[in-house]
Amino acid sequence: MRDLLEAVAAGELSPAEAEARLAGYATGETGRFDAARTTRSGVPEAVLATGKTPTEVADLAATSVETTGRAIVTRADDDTERAVRDRVTSDHPEIEWTGDERAGVLVARTPAFDPADLDAAVGVVTAGTSDAVPAGEAAAIAREMGATVERVDDVGVASLARSIDALPTLRDQDVLVVAAGREGALPTVLAGLVDVPIVGLPVSTGYGHGGAGEAALSGMLQSCTALSVVNVDAGFTAGAQAGLIARRIDEARS
Repeated sequence: MRDLLEAVAAGELSPAEAEARLAGYATGETGRFDAARTTRSGVPEAVLATGKTPTEVADLAATSVETTGRAIVTRADDDTERAVRDRVTSDHPEIEWTGDERAGVLVARTPAFDPADLDAAVGVVTAGTSDAVPAGEAAAIAREMGATVERVDDVGVASLARSIDALPTLRDQDVLVVAAGREGALPTVLAGLVDVPIVGLPVSTGYGHGGAGEAALSGMLQSCTALSVVNVDAGFTAGAQAGLIARRIDEARS
C-alpha cells in the first residue's frame, strides 16, 4: 500500500488507478467501474450504453481509460459516440480508436495499453446480413480478448450451398460464434459438420409467430447437435464465451 501512496504522491499513479488496484473498482461521477474484471475473470469490462445518457457513458468510459488504459463501449448511438470521443480525447489526446460502427461498439486504447494476443482463432458467422449487429459485437469482444477473428457472413441455410462452401474456413477455426435469426437453424446445421465448439447466437430478426428471436432461441436450445446457446442478441456474451475458450486453447498450445 505504501508503494501505491508514494506513486500517487509522485504523480506516477492517479487516485483512480490506485483505488482500482486496492478495491478492484473505481468510483466516478456516474458509478463504479469494475477495473479488475479482466484480471479476475478474463473477460474485459465494457460500458453498456443502453439506458444511460451520453454523458454518463462518457464518464464511465473516461474512468475505464484512466484505470485500465482501455474503454469498450457497446450499443452506442451517434450521440453517445460523440460524447465518448470528446470526453476521452480531452483527457488523452493520443488515444487510439477502433470498433464496429454498425454494431455500436467503440474501443479506445492508450498507446501504453498492452493488448492480449492469443494463439487461437474465433470464427464469427452470420446466417444473413440482418444478423450483423450482434455478430459484430461478438467479434469485437473476442478480438479485445486477444483472439484472431475471422468473419464468415451470409451463409444461411436458405441456400445450403453457401454453408457448404464455407466449411473449409469454418473447420480451420478453434471456436465458432454462429448468429442466426428466423428459425435459428444455421448453428445446428454447422454443429453437425465441424469438430469445433459452437456458440449459438439467436438474433431478433423474423416476424409473426416466434418472431423477435424467440423461435431462433428455441430452435438452438432444442438442437440435436452439440452446441451452447446465449440469449437473444447477446453478442457480448457470445464473444466472451468464445474468447474464454480461445484463452484455454492458447494456454494449451503454449
